[in-house]
Amino acid sequence: KNILEYNNIENKSVLVCGAGGSIGSELCRQLINLNPKNIILLDNSEINLYNIEAEIRKIMNINSVNIEIFVVLASIRNKLRIKEIFEKFKPFIVFHTAAYKHVPIVEDNAVEAISNNVFGTLNLINICEEFGVKNFLFVSTDKAVRPTNIMGASKRLAEMCVQAYANKNNNNIIYSIVRFGNVLNSSGSVTNLFNKQIREGGPITITDEKVTRYFMTIPEAVTLILHAGNLAKGGEVFVLDMGKPIKIIDLAKKMIKLSGLKEKNKKTPFGDIEIKIIGLRPGEKLYEELLIGENSQSTKNKNILMAKEEYLEWSNLEKILDNLSIQLEFNDKNKIIEIFNQSVS
Repeated sequence: KNILEYNNIENKSVLVCGAGGSIGSELCRQLINLNPKNIILLDNSEINLYNIEAEIRKIMNINSVNIEIFVVLASIRNKLRIKEIFEKFKPFIVFHTAAYKHVPIVEDNAVEAISNNVFGTLNLINICEEFGVKNFLFVSTDKAVRPTNIMGASKRLAEMCVQAYANKNNNNIIYSIVRFGNVLNSSGSVTNLFNKQIREGGPITITDEKVTRYFMTIPEAVTLILHAGNLAKGGEVFVLDMGKPIKIIDLAKKMIKLSGLKEKNKKTPFGDIEIKIIGLRPGEKLYEELLIGENSQSTKNKNILMAKEEYLEWSNLEKILDNLSIQLEFNDKNKIIEIFNQSVS
């Protein structure tokens, strides 16, 4: 059964970058229902590719579906390799979900992360232009909104690259961005961490009592990504309606209760699991946001908003990227942060 009213994927070649990740792998599962001509699974993790390929083939076998699946081990940073892949498979639509996303790790490995998240995205865009891809959808994050960490800033700069190309003259590619918050049970998700801590007898660690986050399930988020791709005309920033933000401490308390255990605190000193406040990590926010500007409008889908946001012309953005590229060569984190502070908002 098709999940889209109008299916722009049927009989088309589809490339999923980051196919082994939480969002990428769910995209592959849902794409099977849309009868593409083929799905190209691209990832730089061999084990992730192995797992998602095995799962996809099993699903197709059970449902008697016959779609060509191609498995490609590659980094989006390797321009020649990516070019070779586009030349071979000529994708019609590209879903770009490949990113380094764990805030503390990215904070400590800025050069690698920016090289992948920003310049890897730029590689893909340039190659899409060269090979006449029709549709490019970039999966972003609420951490790109007024970023306070390198991960968020790198994703915002990647968004800016997509926006700049979308607004170039004579552009035949439909570029769009989908931005959303945390997805439950994704790799590195707080729910996975809490489950592990509960299994180990605690404590559950929380950065701050006031911390709130938006949450959505992976299948929900991916269904909306596919719908947003269908709505895209070019240059949109789609924002998924994730409901109300949840206090992380409330989530922890609920998870303890759902595990059939009791919270250990001053009132219940003989409880099972203690909640421990450890303080915000570098670059972490108390609250996440989904919109940069004040203006947003509804779309045909009540769960998808379209943000009206300013963008930089490519000629101006190119200077920032050139400067950033030089600082990456020198591995100068302070200069990199300075560039982000001046240009990313």
